[in-house]
Amino acid sequence: MFFSAFISAEEDAKPLTSPLQSEVEFGYQSHTGNTDAQSLNTRVDAEYTSGRHRHSGEFKLYKLDKNGEEDKFQLTYEAQSDYKLNSGTYLYAGFKGIDSRHSAYFKDYTLSAGVGYQVTNSKDLLIEIEAGPGYRYQEPNLDELDDDDIIFPNIVQEPIFRGQLNSNWQIIDNFALAAKVTLTTGSSNSKVDTELSAINNITDDIALKIIHERQHHDKVPEGLSDVESSLSINLLFIF
Repeated sequence: MFFSAFISAEEDAKPLTSPLQSEVEFGYQSHTGNTDAQSLNTRVDAEYTSGRHRHSGEFKLYKLDKNGEEDKFQLTYEAQSDYKLNSGTYLYAGFKGIDSRHSAYFKDYTLSAGVGYQVTNSKDLLIEIEAGPGYRYQEPNLDELDDDDIIFPNIVQEPIFRGQLNSNWQIIDNFALAAKVTLTTGSSNSKVDTELSAINNITDDIALKIIHERQHHDKVPEGLSDVESSLSINLLFIF
């Protein structure tokens, strides 16, 4: 998670930090005994800022093997470009894709464009909000659907509305809290994704990161919970 420092339309000062920042996360778990399981999750994040332009990208991989066989394999990737209009307002266009071999959806793609506003962007606190229309394509994995999958077995192609709140609070020099809440709503379903993170720096370049992720759907098949959540602990490398 980065503190983005756009230069406003009236400013021509040089940025105080490097225009390119990147992060790498890594998490691994192994279980033996009655169940033989190994899980791996990795994340690569990069952001480039130059004047009024900001470009960011994120790639995530999650892999779970049970008893010598692949049980889950999921790729998540995001890309977004922003253009600053003035000291607080910017335009954005972004894409998010999820590809999976074993979970409910083979493909889950979202395109969106709209307006963003930086409520505050100081050394210690960043708060951004974004809103705009978009388009969603979802292709269910009919061969892998289970009774506990909270989707309906239909291909989804529809216009959507997307809203997002992004914040990062550097409480002290070596400890920060971050939150990202994303609303994606269309005629088929509405979903709220929440990601809460606590980052504790071990050194200037290495940190321990605890992430709690939660998904809420407004429509689910009968008898299923409308909420799914996960907790992970990763090592974070900052470049």
